[in-house]
Amino acid sequence: MTSNVETYFNEGCNRCSLGGTHGCKVHNWIEILQALRHIILECGLTETCKWGVPCYTYNNNNVIMLSAYKNFCCISFFKGALLSNDRDLLVAPGANSQAARLLKFTKIDQVKQLKQSIKSYIYEAIEIEKQGLKVSFKTQPEPLPGELLEIFETDPLLKSAFEALTPGRQRGYILYFSAPKQSKTRVSRIEKCTQNILHGIGLHDNYKAKKR
Repeated sequence: MTSNVETYFNEGCNRCSLGGTHGCKVHNWIEILQALRHIILECGLTETCKWGVPCYTYNNNNVIMLSAYKNFCCISFFKGALLSNDRDLLVAPGANSQAARLLKFTKIDQVKQLKQSIKSYIYEAIEIEKQGLKVSFKTQPEPLPGELLEIFETDPLLKSAFEALTPGRQRGYILYFSAPKQSKTRVSRIEKCTQNILHGIGLHDNYKAKKR
């Protein structure tokens, strides 16, 4: 996995086999990502690399990160649900997302036109950290296994991808991960399913595709 920002822009996050190749999604959005990076640094955040992607912190607290997806790239706000979305630009990664909010881009002109709005969101996110505000999470219909919650703490990309899944897909994974009695088996199941979750694939999707 990529461990510094320059490598990210040159090769990608290296979380999958496409890292370092022309097929990596980062290369599709490089101009936009670089422009967003410049704006973020102008706001005074500290740049680091976490989970293979550029992450920006205030007093060592995660504030935002840059991400590249198939159909867009974005700034992801860790506590975006607390931001005032009066411009109606922020979107949740999925129907069940409780904290993260995305500011999506597909064209460099969008970055230029929204530069001041982007900065306003970033400064507001910094102020949220200064005040120590927290997102109040609602309980899940199906309790998440502790091992999955621990992994989410260190891998917000996986957390966002999981929250973007349909409720049915989420429930399928939760039941599958929770079934084993031993913690190490639950962790093993989560690790084996990580790439599918990151690509929006449900636990039984591949099986259904093979049956068609």
